[in-house]
Amino acid sequence: MKPTEISDLMAFVAVAKRRSFRKAAVDLGITPSAISHRIRALEDRLGVRLLNRTTRSVAPTSAGQRLLKQLGPAFESLEGALDAVNDFRDQPAGTLRLNAPHLAVEVILAPIMRPFLQAYPDIHLEVSANDSLVDIVAEGYDAGIRFGERLQQDMIAVPLGRQQRDAIVASPEYFRKNPKPTMPEDLAGHACIGYRFPGGELYAWEFAKGEKEIEIDVQGPLTLDSQRTSLRAASEGLGIANVLESLARPLLDDGRVVRVLDDWCPSYPGLFLYYPSRRRMPSPLRAFVDFTRSLEGMQHLLMGGV
Repeated sequence: MKPTEISDLMAFVAVAKRRSFRKAAVDLGITPSAISHRIRALEDRLGVRLLNRTTRSVAPTSAGQRLLKQLGPAFESLEGALDAVNDFRDQPAGTLRLNAPHLAVEVILAPIMRPFLQAYPDIHLEVSANDSLVDIVAEGYDAGIRFGERLQQDMIAVPLGRQQRDAIVASPEYFRKNPKPTMPEDLAGHACIGYRFPGGELYAWEFAKGEKEIEIDVQGPLTLDSQRTSLRAASEGLGIANVLESLARPLLDDGRVVRVLDDWCPSYPGLFLYYPSRRRMPSPLRAFVDFTRSLEGMQHLLMGGV
């Protein structure tokens, strides 16, 4: 049997069991369109319809049910045999492809690359820094790193360290010339450094205190797409910036920037490692998940190690 034929059969079993092209695609780590193409190729080759499809549901036909009954146990037996062989492997091996925002690469990945690769010399680590929201399954990544509120659906998420907080900061020089805001509404009279998301949307600064939540569309002479650059601009007296507390901590500690509206900046979910929900996780990804969970210094890296 050709490898393509085996792939087509695997696609059919995944869809027939999950009753969903999208969920089957997540399990197999490929796109829904690729799954659909494989199913069509299998049906054309066999000359029989295996799945009934509507806009809301997918279900095996009578022929599909008979094929699934025969293939299901066979594939489970094959997976069990491969797992048994993998038990003899001394070290996980292969390529691990990760996608993360630039800030996460700097704060999370850069400090642990060396110890991780030293612990797993047979793994090749490939990291792509991208601030846009990326479909890691469609783009062929094993996992990604994002903030909790920006995670994709149907993903397993592993928290990396503690929760995060924002810090509203400016230089001492700026506040010698301008009064410090005591309420979020006071920002209307200040030069604020705006942030634009990769998709083009301007970020409205978010504040909360007790039961009160406020969004402020800040104004100012400068808009950037990098928190690190925003922090530098603030430290040079160009205005007030809204950045991660962990990013601002070194400059706060040495007095290069001053913090305001601290009581209006609550904690929120921090960074997460996320990956498709699969029954069989690739060994390089499993090694990386276990490695990040075991790091005693992960809390320090996320809170003050920038």
